[in-house]
Amino acid sequence: MNDWPEGWSDDNRGNRYGRGSANAQPEGARVMRQVRRGPAAPPGQGGYGNGGPSGPPYGAGVPQQPSYVDGQGYDDGYGDYDSGYNTGQVYGGGGGRGDGFVPNDNDADPDVGRYRPRPNWRRRIKWTVITLATVLVVTSVATYFWADSKLHRDVDLSKVIDRPEAGEGTNYLIVGSDSRKGMSAEDKKKLHTGSAEGQRTDSMMILHVGDNGDTLISLPRDSNVTIPKFQGSESGKIKGPLGTNKLNAAYAFDGPTLLVRTIEYNTGLHIDHYVEIGFAGFANIVDAVGGVEIDIDKGFKDKYSGADFKAGKQTLNGEEALAFVRTRHAFAASDLQRTKNQQKFLAALAHQVATPSTVLNPFKFYPTMGAGLDSLTVDKDMSLWDLASMFWAMKSVSGGEGKSMNMPISGSTGGNLVWDKAKVKTLVDELKNDQPVTVGGN
Repeated sequence: MNDWPEGWSDDNRGNRYGRGSANAQPEGARVMRQVRRGPAAPPGQGGYGNGGPSGPPYGAGVPQQPSYVDGQGYDDGYGDYDSGYNTGQVYGGGGGRGDGFVPNDNDADPDVGRYRPRPNWRRRIKWTVITLATVLVVTSVATYFWADSKLHRDVDLSKVIDRPEAGEGTNYLIVGSDSRKGMSAEDKKKLHTGSAEGQRTDSMMILHVGDNGDTLISLPRDSNVTIPKFQGSESGKIKGPLGTNKLNAAYAFDGPTLLVRTIEYNTGLHIDHYVEIGFAGFANIVDAVGGVEIDIDKGFKDKYSGADFKAGKQTLNGEEALAFVRTRHAFAASDLQRTKNQQKFLAALAHQVATPSTVLNPFKFYPTMGAGLDSLTVDKDMSLWDLASMFWAMKSVSGGEGKSMNMPISGSTGGNLVWDKAKVKTLVDELKNDQPVTVGGN
C-alpha cells in the first residue's frame, strides 16, 4: 500500500523541480511569497499520521504538510532540505532569469510588497520650497510688528491750523534736533554737544517723493521767516503771531507742530509727514551700520563740533559723523555749507544702509534698524511703508536719480538768510503739481 497521498509518491517526486511542473529542468528563478516551515513533530507524538488527536488519518510516517504563510519559510519535513522557498527563489515560475539571480529590494516586482522605495526628489524639493517660504513669511511678519512697535509716534499734525491744500506726491519734513535727551555727561563731552537746555533744530529738510523724480531741499536754520499764529501744542489755545525770526526758533518756541505751521505758512507747501532724530540717535545709527564712507573735498577743523578732517575718502564713525554734519564755524558761508555737508552725508548713509552687506546680514541689519527706529520721532499717521518710501527716495537722490538743493536765497538781513520769493513760488508750484524741478538753489 502506498502511504503517500495521490501525486506525492516517490515515483512522482523523481527529479522534478516545482510541483505540477512537467519539465525536469529548473525553470527561471522568481521572487514569490514565502511559506513558513512548521515545527517537526517528535517521533510518536502529535502530527499528521502519528496518532495525534488532531491529525488526519494519512497513516504512519506521513510528513507534516507544508504551511504557506506570507513572508515566512517552508517546511517539508526533511530537516535542512531547502526547496528554494526559504530564500524566496523557486523554480517553475515564469518571471526569472534562469541563472539563480535573486533581485534586490529595489526591483519593483509586483509579487514583492516590501522593497525600499526610491527617493521622490520632486516631492522633497516641493516641501523644501514650502518650508523656506513659510519661514520667510513668518520672519517678515514678525519683523514688521517688531519694527512698528519701536516707532515713537509723538507728533500730532492735526493740531496744525490753517493748512494749505495737499498737492501731488508726498512731502516729508526731516529734522535733526540738538536734543540731548538720555545722554550722560560723558556722552555730551564725547560728542561735543554742549549742555544747552531745551531743543532746537540743527538741520531741516523737505523731501518730496513723486512720480517725476524725488527732490531733497535743505532749509537753512538761519532762514529769515515769519512765525504766524498757532495752536499751542500743550494748551490747545491760539497764540501768536510771533513775528519775524530765525526758522529754528519756531521749534524752540513750541516744538514740531509750530515748526510745521511756520514752514507751511512761509512756503504754501503742505507737509504730509514729520521725522525727527536727535544727536545720540544719529551717532548710534552710524555706528550700527559699521561707519559710513565719504569723500571730503577739503579738510577742515572746528573746535566747537570737534571736527578735524583731512581731504579724501574716509570712513566716519558715529562721533565723527555728528561732527561733520554739525560744523559751521569752519566755513565762510556757514549755514549753506553745513546744509550741503548734511545732504552729502545722508546720501552716503542711505547708500551704506541699502548695501547687501547690511540688508542681507541679520547681525548688522537688525541692530541698524533697531538703532534707527529707537531714535526717530514721527507723526501719528506715519506707517512703516511711509518710512520705507522716505528712505528709498533718499537713496534715489543719493544715486543721482533725484535732485538735492538748498532753498533759493536772495540775500541776508541782520545775519539771517532771505529766501528768493519768486524762485520759492516756482519751486513750490512744481512740487505741488509733481513736476520736474527746474529751479536751482544756492
